[in-house]
Amino acid sequence: MKILGIGNAIVDVICKVEDNFIKNNGLTKSTMKLVDETEFKKLLSSLKIEETISGGSVANSIAGLSQLGNKVGFIGKVNDDNLGQKYEDGLKKENVKYFYSKKKEELPTGTCLILITPDSERTMCTFLGTAGKINENDVDINAVKNSEIIFLEGYLWDEGEPKKAFDKAIQNSNKAAMSLSDLFCVERHKPHFLNLVKNNLNITFANEQEILSLINAKNFDEVTAFGKQLGKLMVVTRGEKGSIAILKDEIVECESKKNLKIVDLTGAGDLFAAGFLHGYVNKLSLKESLEKGTEMSSKIIQKIGARLN
Repeated sequence: MKILGIGNAIVDVICKVEDNFIKNNGLTKSTMKLVDETEFKKLLSSLKIEETISGGSVANSIAGLSQLGNKVGFIGKVNDDNLGQKYEDGLKKENVKYFYSKKKEELPTGTCLILITPDSERTMCTFLGTAGKINENDVDINAVKNSEIIFLEGYLWDEGEPKKAFDKAIQNSNKAAMSLSDLFCVERHKPHFLNLVKNNLNITFANEQEILSLINAKNFDEVTAFGKQLGKLMVVTRGEKGSIAILKDEIVECESKKNLKIVDLTGAGDLFAAGFLHGYVNKLSLKESLEKGTEMSSKIIQKIGARLN
């Protein structure tokens, strides 16, 4: 198997809202907030659902990798409920091998309310449900050992059981990559993430905001210097400024695609990672890998949702 993803198994509920909905509900635009089931239902009660699809950051990347013809798998925890079944069916449809046997859990399958404002930005309210209860017993060691690289998400990392699952996966992997996921995650777990980046990961994916925060950088030159010193592959997306890959003294940049009709930025980073990892595992150059990431990202932002199908 080329790549095994390990992440939050979340069903995305996509709704269009005006900017005042974000403000009136005390949300911070373009970030992710963890909510409980009551708050999730309250927010959803006044909204019209555009689409309900299998999601989760790494799972979106893995689905993209599958569409590019790679043999991939995924580990993520769901309940044996209607949404759990929908989630599993979504992975099968994408030709992703699911290395998890669902069973009755105390909490329901996780859901993420994705609020899309008129400027196509997305603000997320996530009820993790049983996804956030992943533990080391849920990690299929054979699947980890039989994959060339594992891909983890910062959203999944948390103190206690999720951290043990993370550690077990990394310790048994051939190579490990991770997305920092969100500014909220970085600021919540900064010392832990920095330790992972420096000592445990072979590839780190981040956007400009996340990496500036992680290393407390004042400008992007400091990020470049950190990347060179790191000695391991770091890939940063910079919105309209394109993307950059840094590996020791090799610094490669790629421009973003211009004049796109942007509909929804959900999944832009997920599909960028899919394209880049496709290049990486298929021995393309860093430049070609960045270009593939840019191509995949450009496709996804011109439609609603984070899956290309």
